[in-house]
Amino acid sequence: MKHHFTGIAFVGLFLLTALPFVSSGLALSAGFAFSFLFGNPFPRQTGQYSKTLLKLSVVGLGFGVNIVSVLEVGRDSLLLTLISLLVTILVGQGLGRWLQVPANTRQLIAFGTAICGGSAIAAMAPVIKAKDEEIAVSLATIFTLNALALLLFPPLGQLFGLSQEQFGLWAALAIHDTSSVVGAAAAFGSVALAVGTTAKLTRALWIAPCALLAGAYYKSAEKTGIPLFILGFIAAAGISSWLSAYAPIWDGIYGIARQALVMTLFLIGSGLTREVLKQVGLRPLLMGLLLWILVSAATLTLICSGVIG
Repeated sequence: MKHHFTGIAFVGLFLLTALPFVSSGLALSAGFAFSFLFGNPFPRQTGQYSKTLLKLSVVGLGFGVNIVSVLEVGRDSLLLTLISLLVTILVGQGLGRWLQVPANTRQLIAFGTAICGGSAIAAMAPVIKAKDEEIAVSLATIFTLNALALLLFPPLGQLFGLSQEQFGLWAALAIHDTSSVVGAAAAFGSVALAVGTTAKLTRALWIAPCALLAGAYYKSAEKTGIPLFILGFIAAAGISSWLSAYAPIWDGIYGIARQALVMTLFLIGSGLTREVLKQVGLRPLLMGLLLWILVSAATLTLICSGVIG
């Protein structure tokens, strides 16, 4: 009976996050608090649905982005992306060795930090033949830091006096998963959301070439490609840009997608259970935290000094 009422309360709270006044940070916090206090009554379903809803939300957000901006960001950030990917992966490997984190785990955390969190880890895991527990620990580490980023980055952006363009770029470079980038940027402003989403998704296009290079290095037969939701985002941006006469329709889809993302973050927060936190372990979490702080501080410094922007 208790489980029954917990399930009803969980579903009711999830549906409340569809209301337009509920923010991404509030939804994430509510999901985490409910799970921590009462337990997640639907752990398997929320894990599955959050992934699906996230991908659909990201595709829907593409209707609010100009395709020309996507192409320009991808072109202009080519050198920056290559350098930052290489430096992040190398520093991550060094930190992992220093902290004695197992090889596959440190590689997955470094790759997830360098590109786009869980999607990058999922693509790289079969290439390096990572075990299930190594994948789980890496995902849990990144997931924990994503939750922190959603709560910390918007007030930090205000503290450092960042413009919306600067904050969007910083979020894209320093926050792991696309969902958390979008959530943090949406909390900062509409311009930050457009810049952050575009920069992050163009960065995520590097999953495939990086995984292919790793496959050649490890002599792996596993193949990977660009996640379909990223292609969907680009297609949505192209459709809304070329058929601008239907702007009210695209704006409506974009608005629905933004609130669907808030609902997704409630599900993501509900997955941050006590069991997940215990599973992470101190060394991988410390590695992920130190690498994340270094990346965040370096990119913020470069953005504020005008070196990148």
